[in-house]
Amino acid sequence: MHIVSVINYKGGVGKTTVTANIASELAWQGKKVLLIDTDAQASLTFSFVTPDEWDKDYKSNKTIKSWFDAISQGQEPPELSDFVITPKVVNQRLSRAGRGKIDLVCSHLGLINVDLDLALLLGGANMAASKRNYLKVHGQLRQAIAAIADDADYDIVLIDCPPNFNIVTKNAIVASEYILIPAKPDYLSTLGIDYLQRSVKELVRDFNEYSGPDESDSISPQILGVIFTMIQITSGQPIAAQRQFISQTKRLGVKTLENYFRENKTIFADAPQNLVPVVLNAYANNTHSEVVHEIEAVAAEFSDLLGGV
Repeated sequence: MHIVSVINYKGGVGKTTVTANIASELAWQGKKVLLIDTDAQASLTFSFVTPDEWDKDYKSNKTIKSWFDAISQGQEPPELSDFVITPKVVNQRLSRAGRGKIDLVCSHLGLINVDLDLALLLGGANMAASKRNYLKVHGQLRQAIAAIADDADYDIVLIDCPPNFNIVTKNAIVASEYILIPAKPDYLSTLGIDYLQRSVKELVRDFNEYSGPDESDSISPQILGVIFTMIQITSGQPIAAQRQFISQTKRLGVKTLENYFRENKTIFADAPQNLVPVVLNAYANNTHSEVVHEIEAVAAEFSDLLGGV
């Protein structure tokens, strides 16, 4: 089972679109996928369930916030599997075709406040106690996903992270083998990539230092690569202004995926309302069909980078 966090410090870069469509294409290929939405905006959640359904069935006690709330209250968190749902519409599409499955742990708009509560648990009477609390607070999601791995047969877990480096994000990275960075090829979206790499290295260094010599407790999440989004195509390639930032990102020494998500506000904006990501739809329009083929290529390259899913 592979565990991948999807993150960029900059919001509005298509992070949720990337997560939802890669997950859906892998499920179409017969894989069993678990999505964990840790972004308080809950965009991934509302790509698969309606706000009314979320409000009625999941808001009060079946979101990742509810799971983290138990931790912030000093309790042992429930099994993460208790918070897993199976979105109906997308799975009906997959089931009718005899394909895989998508499960989801929903987010909550109040998740933004959880970080403050978790931070209160990081103190300690001495250095040893502080280190234990640091490991406990930052390693909870890792333990919970490991428990799910023992009970479920997921091929991959994709964690949609918020556009920051708070304790919830750190939990996701500690739990992950790999990190995928969606980015628009523009100044602001690529600006934080180098800083994100440094932040991850610092987190890994601190966590491993505090965990001590036991290698089984150490972490080593790797940057899987940068996937460019909202690409504007001319003459079969990204426009010159975007090629500049793609080249600039490659000079940072980080892997960049050869395939990308092109700009198409029409179909990407409509997909969440229909609760089925773009890649699972058939389009009569040739341009829209090309977008689907490009997403399929992204998922194939993503899978290859993981060594197969």
